[in-house]
Amino acid sequence: MTTPVPTLPTTLPDVEVAAGTRAGVPVVVLCRTPDGDGPVPLGPGAADLPAAWVEAVGLTGARGEVRDGPVGSSVRWVVGVGACEPEHWRTAGAALARAVHQRLATLADAGTDPGPDQAVQVELPAQDAAIPADDEAIAQFARGLRLGGYRFTVSRAATPPGLRTARLVVSEKDRRERIAAELARSAAPAAATAFARDLANTPSNVKDPAWLARTAARAAAKVPGLTAHVRDERWLAEQGFGGVLAVGAGSTRPPRLLHLDWSPADAEGPHLGLVGKGITFDTGGISIKPADGMHLMRTDMAGGAAVIAATIAVARLGLPVRVSALVPCAENHVSGSSYRPGDVVRHYGGRTTEVSNTDAEGRMVLADGLVYAREALGVDVLVDVATLTGAMKVSLGLRIGGLFASDDDLAARITDAGAAAGERWWRMPLLDQYAAEVPSDIADVRQCPPGPGAITAALFLREFTGDLPWAHLDIAGPARADRVYDEVVPGATGFAARTLVELVASYAG
Repeated sequence: MTTPVPTLPTTLPDVEVAAGTRAGVPVVVLCRTPDGDGPVPLGPGAADLPAAWVEAVGLTGARGEVRDGPVGSSVRWVVGVGACEPEHWRTAGAALARAVHQRLATLADAGTDPGPDQAVQVELPAQDAAIPADDEAIAQFARGLRLGGYRFTVSRAATPPGLRTARLVVSEKDRRERIAAELARSAAPAAATAFARDLANTPSNVKDPAWLARTAARAAAKVPGLTAHVRDERWLAEQGFGGVLAVGAGSTRPPRLLHLDWSPADAEGPHLGLVGKGITFDTGGISIKPADGMHLMRTDMAGGAAVIAATIAVARLGLPVRVSALVPCAENHVSGSSYRPGDVVRHYGGRTTEVSNTDAEGRMVLADGLVYAREALGVDVLVDVATLTGAMKVSLGLRIGGLFASDDDLAARITDAGAAAGERWWRMPLLDQYAAEVPSDIADVRQCPPGPGAITAALFLREFTGDLPWAHLDIAGPARADRVYDEVVPGATGFAARTLVELVASYAG
């Protein structure tokens, strides 16, 4: 029997702008960190916070601090926005969403109808240079509200109620209009993050290559102008996708190639090619992984999930940039038909690879995708995204993505896109002394050249990019989380999806 999973994609809370509060809906007051003698409550509701109460509860205004409001007042919660930096606003929104979920769970356990508690209204301060609450900050706050309460649970129990609506109360009419426009625009990248999380969190007894490609194609079919093609193992064999076929050979569930195409009539700028690693489960193959931590390999297609979700968001936003997205999907399993260390694999386009470690399967499938995007689809810029190397986690930890690029302009665009999206990237070097180790004695290239693992993996991939501007995003660290921080919850994070949306938008003129 197939394991049921939550309905995809996850529905996120609505965030709307209003001129005033609505009776009966819980009110939230924001508070910033101390300025002089104490914390600074913001907005009209600050008048309902007596100084004695502020002192009694030890209110600080720190980012993400959530306090129950004074008993008998109209204020349900007070939420800290720290020093009012954009990321502090995002943390505050996420903390509020989680506080609402916790209260709703308590009400559900008590058998109480949540009623209006599934909505909140937040009184924003008037725009004032002394209190940074600009449009960017409010958009980040909304992002936290939308994503901070994300949940993915496979259970027989009914999903508990969650936050449905957040009203942002803004007094100035022209500012309301600007914020409303920004919230509408920021909804698609937030939805992309959630959908990428959905895909990566889905257990691999459900999520085989066919399921991943089919689910993405169905989601794409709901967006006008976005087309999807799913190629099966026979097509892959006819076209010579040797890397994808080699990796998928050990599984009874054959590989697929997902191709999403967004070709708007008003397209401008370069044709972007996005390639995402779609390994739906990774045992390591014959070079088998240790048992500890292998369960996390259901998220080894997080790069592919980011590409899928971002491309759908780009189409929903109607960005006038052509995008071709490829996700080679395969399971890396152990069996008598698995590919082996010492094999020589011929990729799409003819280049050959000497295999040395079957657990370095991500680069094998990406190589096929990169060449296909370049030679068959005619893209002008290449970006690949993958949970590629454990070495990147050692280098940058779990909250920063590794960025390798052959082009300075592309690298700068990705860094700026990440800053706008609230995702951090660190540019890594492509060192010539290690590039000399990539050629093989018995094939064109070797899969795992000696040297720093993340760098040599990127150098291997560069061999398949021709002379196109190319960037490789290694998200092995930030693609997964084991604890709550900012708008992230344990499990798949959806990292890179928002960056890709902002990257495409940067070419829209």
